[in-house]
Amino acid sequence: MTTIYDLAVVGAGPAGRSLAHRALAAGLRVAVVDPEPDAAWSATYGVYTADLPDWFDDGAVAARAGSITVFTPTERVISHGYAIMNAPAFQRTLGLDGADVHACLAVAVTATTVTCSDGRQVQAGHVVDARGTRAGDHRRGPRQTAAGAFEPSDEVSMVLMDWRRTSNASPGGARSFSYRVALGDGRRLVEETCLAGAPPIDVDELAERNRARTGRTSLGEGLDEVVDFPLLVDSTPWRRVDDGPVMFGAAGGLMNPATGYSVGQSLQAADVLVGAIVAGHDPHEALWPQRARLAYRLRVRGLAVLLSLDSDEVVTFFDAFFRIHPSLQRRYLSGHGDACGVLRAMAAVFARLPIRLRARVVVLASRSAW
Repeated sequence: MTTIYDLAVVGAGPAGRSLAHRALAAGLRVAVVDPEPDAAWSATYGVYTADLPDWFDDGAVAARAGSITVFTPTERVISHGYAIMNAPAFQRTLGLDGADVHACLAVAVTATTVTCSDGRQVQAGHVVDARGTRAGDHRRGPRQTAAGAFEPSDEVSMVLMDWRRTSNASPGGARSFSYRVALGDGRRLVEETCLAGAPPIDVDELAERNRARTGRTSLGEGLDEVVDFPLLVDSTPWRRVDDGPVMFGAAGGLMNPATGYSVGQSLQAADVLVGAIVAGHDPHEALWPQRARLAYRLRVRGLAVLLSLDSDEVVTFFDAFFRIHPSLQRRYLSGHGDACGVLRAMAAVFARLPIRLRARVVVLASRSAW
């Protein structure tokens, strides 16, 4: 007999696993489809602590700080709590006990059926695709790239953005920033990041800047972490394909297109989707009310502006952003459905920009190609 599940989740990364974990907690019959469901997570996941839902297990946190530091280029310490996950512990806390786990590659996914490469089919009342994004699938769109290395350090500070120019960066060239975070085990990650580019700065160039910025030979010639992913998979992720699955996580629009952060949004949205299924409502509609659609459109406009600014204007823009009230910063960075907060934050940033930039920003935002 064929088992009909309440929910089938395709993809066992942070988004998919968190969704399946919460569905199990709600008593749903759950299937998880992934070719390597137990593959160890190795990425460095950072999240604002205010974005962690009540059910989150703090045992997954490797290091945390009550504030972040930015250089724009003025040093500013801002009261946003920030945490770095212990990736293996994070994976373990999102347990799948009680789910039927199918270790197979999904080759066809519809609203109610997952077909695997070995011919088996998994049927469910709702199928959710949480397989994430790959840079190769979206080469023409804006992407974020980064090159990082681990080094010994007892520092506990979290430097989210250091926009000071590296010694080997050419004047007027594309800007990158340094991301330096404690890992909680006597090490820190030092990572040079291109926030957004179409095309972005090459990873090899970022690695050279990383070494030049730190001046530490301990960074070596190799890289411990490479990042390359699309920031905008779909400019209208609420438009569901006929008979298609519900999209969830980064590939489903649960990524801030102007920052690349998605883990916090996915953790928070898991209960929204599960609650809709339990109540007999459309989970896709529950994820995308009108206010969430507007918030996403506004953030896409923000990304368009960033992509069009020159290297010095980008730093000026972020200096203005980090001068607005931290509560407004948070509303722009987080809050999937907080359209009012996003708009207020954008207006506050605009008011703090030099006059010469304001008219330019208005024009750039109105010409968004994304």
